[in-house]
Amino acid sequence: MIAGIGMDMVNVRRMERWSGRPGLLERFFHPRELDAALSRGKGAGLSLAARFAAKEALGKALGTGLEGIILKDIMVINSHNGRPEMQVFGTALSAFEKSGANRIHVSLTHERDIAAAMVVLEVV
Repeated sequence: MIAGIGMDMVNVRRMERWSGRPGLLERFFHPRELDAALSRGKGAGLSLAARFAAKEALGKALGTGLEGIILKDIMVINSHNGRPEMQVFGTALSAFEKSGANRIHVSLTHERDIAAAMVVLEVV
């Protein structure tokens, strides 16, 4: 059963501006997630924008927004075959558990200056 659906879009230039501000990316991204995105070189902005959109989409899927959730408690990484996966910790895990869902599906996409993400929360 679907417990929630969320979608969000982020302008890639926003992430590129943020990368020029010391400490800002570390405030919003889990260290492992940030390392993986930055390892993409010129594609880092696209990767970060898609992941930030996924975090916002999670808040929408929860139906509560991101109030009280520390964004770096949400990590979007790629599995061994490239599929994006969302993991939640701390404040995000608490909000996820309150939702009644027990599975997170995430899809990421980007085109030029826009990155988008969709999150589906499921009760299995």
